[in-house]
Amino acid sequence: MAERGEVKVITLGGKGSSLSSSSVYAVATGKAQLRNDSSALDRLLSEQNFATPLKPFQIPLPKILTPLQIRASLTLLLNKLLLHSNSANIRTLLPNLISKCLNSKFETWNFDSIDVTQEERLVLEKSSAHVYGVCSILDYESTALASLVDSVAALSCEAAKADVAVFGSMDTGDVFLDKEGTGVAGDMKMLLNGSKLVGKVQNEAFSKIPKINGRLREVVKSVHSVTRIALNSREEVYEGDAIPAVLGLAAALQKLGKSSLCRAKMNLDAVGNESLKTGLLSTFEKQCPNEDVLRNAYKLVLDSDFEEDNGKFVHEVNALLGTVWSIVSWEGITAFVALEGGELMSEKGVEEIGVNGRDENLVKKNGEKKKKKAVLGKGTSVIVQLIKDRLQLKGGDSSGSLQALEKWVQDLLLFLDPKEPDFDELVQKVKEIVESNESRRLPKLPKGTRDFAKEQMAIRERAFSIITEVFKRHGATALDTPAFELRETLMGKYGEDSKLIYDLADQGGELCSLRYDLTVPFARYVAMNGITSFKRYQIAKVYRRDNPSKGRYREFYQCDFDIAGQYEEMGPDFEIVKILTELLDELDIGDYEVKLNHRKLLDGMLEICGVPAEKFRTICSSIDKLDKQSFEQVKKEMVEEKGLNVETADKIGTFVKERGQPKELLSKLKQEGSKFLENTSSKRALDDLEILFDTLEKSRCIDKVVFDLSLARGLDYYTGVIFEAVFKGTTQVGSIAAGGRYDNLIGMFGTKQVPAAGVSLGIERVFTIMEQLQKDRKQTTRPTETQVLLSILGDKSKLSLAAELVSELWSAMVKAEYVVSTRFSKHIDRAKESRIPWMILVGDKELEKGIVKVKNLETTVEEEVPRSTFVEEIKRRLNL
Repeated sequence: MAERGEVKVITLGGKGSSLSSSSVYAVATGKAQLRNDSSALDRLLSEQNFATPLKPFQIPLPKILTPLQIRASLTLLLNKLLLHSNSANIRTLLPNLISKCLNSKFETWNFDSIDVTQEERLVLEKSSAHVYGVCSILDYESTALASLVDSVAALSCEAAKADVAVFGSMDTGDVFLDKEGTGVAGDMKMLLNGSKLVGKVQNEAFSKIPKINGRLREVVKSVHSVTRIALNSREEVYEGDAIPAVLGLAAALQKLGKSSLCRAKMNLDAVGNESLKTGLLSTFEKQCPNEDVLRNAYKLVLDSDFEEDNGKFVHEVNALLGTVWSIVSWEGITAFVALEGGELMSEKGVEEIGVNGRDENLVKKNGEKKKKKAVLGKGTSVIVQLIKDRLQLKGGDSSGSLQALEKWVQDLLLFLDPKEPDFDELVQKVKEIVESNESRRLPKLPKGTRDFAKEQMAIRERAFSIITEVFKRHGATALDTPAFELRETLMGKYGEDSKLIYDLADQGGELCSLRYDLTVPFARYVAMNGITSFKRYQIAKVYRRDNPSKGRYREFYQCDFDIAGQYEEMGPDFEIVKILTELLDELDIGDYEVKLNHRKLLDGMLEICGVPAEKFRTICSSIDKLDKQSFEQVKKEMVEEKGLNVETADKIGTFVKERGQPKELLSKLKQEGSKFLENTSSKRALDDLEILFDTLEKSRCIDKVVFDLSLARGLDYYTGVIFEAVFKGTTQVGSIAAGGRYDNLIGMFGTKQVPAAGVSLGIERVFTIMEQLQKDRKQTTRPTETQVLLSILGDKSKLSLAAELVSELWSAMVKAEYVVSTRFSKHIDRAKESRIPWMILVGDKELEKGIVKVKNLETTVEEEVPRSTFVEEIKRRLNL
């Protein structure tokens, strides 16, 4: 696109050129002129050499289309003619006529009939221009709408004193909420940052802004994707491809319209000046679409979709978009008037003033000094100033309040109209606000990471305490290793998952990576230090360059227990599984199962099925996906991507479906004639499992174990028993723990092969379960363990007294906090907030009498205790 004076020029058909919805919209609205690329015209037939017969034809543009929609469709049609891969029998005449029409007044074009070649007719018929031309308008206007609705909603939050706490609770990095909704919440926080006008008014029209506006963003991207492809395709495009995306857009628009209309009405109620409110309400009821209009517009969309008339369908969605645009514009108008109307009308000579929520800041009559205004958000204040500048620039007769109000409304409706020249300036300014990296931009978490508030940390600390106690009960010692290792240490240990390792920048010639798990660093430590026997536990963070999703993070804690060294056969394996069941039982998360298998049994199974040995590990990686995918999906991967024949894949399918109670399934696999007994690898595995299942039965935890031949565990280093714990409650988090035997891993780092077995608890997922259980049980967690609140009733001069008394409590190992304030309510609020059980009250009267008051905050009973013995008295009551 080039500039020519004030008129943009768009060139079509050039090499490497592409057509965008914004370009189509610029041409359709007359903001841009078209130029056909000379090289594209050279590819077409010139009229002098033309000999192909012509037949009359009417361009397929439905009569229901508006002039704007027709111009957009013709622009798309022109691009199709210029770019068509087979230019034989397409003349320059038709592209030149269309571009001439689009560059002049619309009425100069005759749509009834035109003589065309057979090839031209095919392009015109199969271009789907009437559908995708309208889609380009939908793409542009809905994208513009999505860029403005958050700003308008933010103004409404201030006008109606809305509770906006929900915006701050979404961007936790835990990816439990939708990406677009979280993005909306972040932008709303930025727009309202510093606002003193948001309050405590709760309403779904505000709390659901992230969800509704986020859904709009999502479907807008979908419409943009299908439209962009259709605009630039050289071949026939199927108009039905756009329908699902556009239908999704219609549903999102309908919900947005309802929500926006609700906020607009709340904004009207927030206008404090009655005469101003009455005038605005009258205009609002006449011009703003109401619920019935919105409902009927959406019904027309659904009816045309049912009729499968795609041209009519996109037209009706475009009409619905116009209705919602009008509602959102009115939301913006009502919010602005509620925030600024009283003051601006006063400046124009109107006596009556007043805006709800800002009464304390109104301009006084008779030239008295103005009071300081209430503070808008850093983003919304810029939007408000833009609107004020617009109104002052337009000017107009201000002799009467009603006339001025009507003038405002018309100016603002134009300002929010995407077809108007000033609209682009508004969109650009909003974009700068939400995308700026200045101080007003609030920080956010990297994807796949989490912050943990005080209540969450209380749960985590309790869990870590339980886990550490279980590990120590089994004789393990603690170990810590660096958060990053040499890259060569980690590579080649995780099979296909090695692609998820986080690499660090080269520092001093060493290539390092963040640790992927705690097992490989443990193996490196054992080998490096020549250790031959070691029982250790480690609780630390690991890192994976994964795509974040529900329950999957890029940074998370693992809790590992490993036993390395020569022990009795299957002894470590039994103890590791037993430890896992103890952990999950004592964490009290609810029902779970431990799926268990043997790597050698898997190898034997693959050998029996005819899988080449060099493909064992990669096929295991496919089998490992059976907990998330159907066997048909896994089979397709094994056959099409990994080169197995269908017969071999089907054989694998018969085995991996085997699952059941450990001893029963083991007995079935060992019965006479079993192919597993004929294979050396699988026979050894079955013998191991027989010993293991006997020990698990004697230790009374076999009821938690399921023998599952589909369990494969993708990591390359496993050599024996493998297992995985899965939570069976309503909270869907996937695997919560896993482990197994790895006899060769330590030997990779040294000269000695030290056999080992271990378990790793995915504590982040366990935390998710514990937090949900607490919500379901309506339990609350004390964020602190504070036992006593020392309350000094007085001003800051009493700080030294507080320091003396609280230090005596701390020295006696009492968990205590202190408050120095003349306001007793502040002391009580602190105690209630942290649910502190005891309070020590000290005021001037108590000081004179040489006593303190000890108050039980649960029973509200208080007693006087001598100052000299209050610590001993508190310790007695706390049983210390």
